[in-house]
Amino acid sequence: MNLGFFTMPIHPPEKDWRLSLREDREAFLLADELGFTEGYVGEHITDRAENITSCIAFIAWIAAATKQVRLGTGTINMPNTHPAAVAAGVAMLDHMLEGRLILGISPGGLLSDAELFGNLDANRNEMFLESINQVLDIWAGEPPYNFQGKYWNISTQRTLIRDIGQGYIARPLQRPHPPIVVTAVAPFSKGVTEAAARGWDPISANFLMPVWVKSHWPRYVEGCERGGRAADPANWRVAKSIFVAKDAATAKAYATDPDGPYVFYYRSLFTKLKMSGRIELFKTRRDQPDDEVTLETICDKLIIYGTPESVADQLLAFQDEVGKFGTLLYAGKDWKDRELGRQSMIMTAEKVMPRVNAGILKQSKAAE
Repeated sequence: MNLGFFTMPIHPPEKDWRLSLREDREAFLLADELGFTEGYVGEHITDRAENITSCIAFIAWIAAATKQVRLGTGTINMPNTHPAAVAAGVAMLDHMLEGRLILGISPGGLLSDAELFGNLDANRNEMFLESINQVLDIWAGEPPYNFQGKYWNISTQRTLIRDIGQGYIARPLQRPHPPIVVTAVAPFSKGVTEAAARGWDPISANFLMPVWVKSHWPRYVEGCERGGRAADPANWRVAKSIFVAKDAATAKAYATDPDGPYVFYYRSLFTKLKMSGRIELFKTRRDQPDDEVTLETICDKLIIYGTPESVADQLLAFQDEVGKFGTLLYAGKDWKDRELGRQSMIMTAEKVMPRVNAGILKQSKAAE
């Protein structure tokens, strides 16, 4: 199992923006030093807590400071940006990263962003598909472009000057394009099937109950079969909220503190998803009454914390529950305590993952 990093950072709204950006940057540089294979960063425009407003800009900021980690947009919310701007921005970023970019895309889940960009009442899934199709058509085509859509029209026919390059949209370094991933946030996600059929791979969100994470694998298999490719668990990424400390008491105190970053993270998500009618993500069964879903039950089910030995055991149990997957994405949180935040990442890489992979090897040998 590989170890990656995924952050849709949720910081206290009153925190100095410069400080939270520096700490987010530091977390990615630390992940690179520790050998994390991938790192994804989210974006939102209208949220003081989720305050990275452009994942492309953030990745460009850290690109030259990283050496080996593949960096991913996690995700570009496609309905909120013109497809030509996405195509050009992603192409430049892939060149800046020397081909280390992973393209994460989604319809966008923050309703205030949707309202801001005028698509709150639109079919954002339809907009998402039109947008990514046009981006891929741009990269596969030649100028002058002429794509007519329901939501966007793209053309440089009237202004093309071919011999000096005017009217041309850049292509990524990776051909035909960077690997594409989609974040799966719904139980039994149909989007996972459609993505897999197109050769894209899923990231199962860290705020889904294990039973819903497990539901993604059959959907992925279905899509791979339709697309004529093998469904390889190595291509499935699963995000998880993890906190590791040297002793159990410190781990419990930090991970369960009502004013700490882990509980704050889930309090924010619980509030948003409950108001938008998506409380089902936090249920353990579909017929569970809404009033049984509380912040306490959510945190108890979704936060893994403890010593390296304990966390490794919990991760192996989690994999037994949901099925084999190829990359564990450590879900980044605010560094209320910078040293504890750093040490958790360090111990996950240096102490937890070797135990996890030894456990997986032992299970494989036992099954032979």
